Amino acid sequence: MNLANYLQCHPIELIIFDCDGVLVDSEILSKQTLLKMLSELGANVSDEYFHRHFLGYNFEHVTAKVLADFSIVLTEDFRLAYRDALLDVFTTELKPTLELDSLLDKLHVKSCVATSSSPAKVSHALHTTALNEYFSGKVFTASEVKNGKPAPDLFLHAANKMGVAAEHCLVIEDSPAGIQGAKAANMRVIRYAGASHLIHHSYHDDVHTITHWEQLEHLISELDPNQKVEM
Repeated sequence: MNLANYLQCHPIELIIFDCDGVLVDSEILSKQTLLKMLSELGANVSDEYFHRHFLGYNFEHVTAKVLADFSIVLTEDFRLAYRDALLDVFTTELKPTLELDSLLDKLHVKSCVATSSSPAKVSHALHTTALNEYFSGKVFTASEVKNGKPAPDLFLHAANKMGVAAEHCLVIEDSPAGIQGAKAANMRVIRYAGASHLIHHSYHDDVHTITHWEQLEHLISELDPNQKVEM
């Protein structure tokens, strides 16, 4: 099924965006910062390991994984130091993903954010990139649900808060955990692979993948429930 037909299965009434790696090109910065700090503790984490086990997950999951695989305890002091280091690098280097504003300006449906990031981190990211004007009062984090991604809880919570049924939601994600969670919530999902950390990755699954927002922008009419689509 091509992307246009996929979007037409049910009218899209809500787009749920992940933040890191989708709205903002942050995952490359997060990876560089975290891997450097972990190496100082004796945990040498590869790029492949990061993508498989850290990407899209909350920090509690990362902490448990590091303990299980490297027998290293990430203390509260480590978490705070990582947070501060990341906020510093975000302030100076963080950018929105390329041409995102063009897409957001053309949307005719509701949109919101559902992220594994902490409230403080996502707030800083959105304000730093001036994206907060698009999502004021419409940001939902894993701290609001019992189970984070890859569970469906966060996506269902966001849809409920936005007053939209799951079958009318489209999720934009970059991580396997987020994609799995969106599918578990019975929502349609598109992988966004246009951020720096995914530029050289290839995919051999059945997930619709875009590498530039232009690929979704030309389908805006399909995302407008009030506009008839010519077939």
